Amino acid sequence: MPLKKLIDYLEDNQVRFTRVIHSTAYTAQVIAHRAHISGNVLVKTVVLKNPQEKFIMGVIPANYQVDMEKISEIHGEKLELATEAEFEKLFPGCETGGMPPFGNLFDLPVYVSESLAQTREIAFNAGNHRELLQMSFDDFNRLVKPNIAAFSRKRG
Repeated sequence: MPLKKLIDYLEDNQVRFTRVIHSTAYTAQVIAHRAHISGNVLVKTVVLKNPQEKFIMGVIPANYQVDMEKISEIHGEKLELATEAEFEKLFPGCETGGMPPFGNLFDLPVYVSESLAQTREIAFNAGNHRELLQMSFDDFNRLVKPNIAAFSRKRG
């Protein structure tokens, strides 16, 4: 999904957002540093798959990691991390690993870490590795209607 399409979607749904441009970065920690955004606000999108190779999207704070046992238990079947090669075709127009957390726009179920539900704002990749969009969690929740659950833990 090219950036313009995502911005049009947010504007069509009357969502206020900020666009943040930063130098190219590929890891959430580096992006947070370059964009001067807290790792609690910056989210990363993780793609998981079940044994039948059906995919789901996990959205967690940048400074957290997925607890695979918990997410598998919550989802009701064993899940594992999908490789970039497995999921890159799911997000047309996005740079691999730069997809926004809007699984609803890609026909993917979305699980959001409960810790994000307690934040006022989130920031996320806007389809590439150079731009972020920042918006309220409430608007994100309204548009995506994710499953909110405890399946991540802070990196130690």
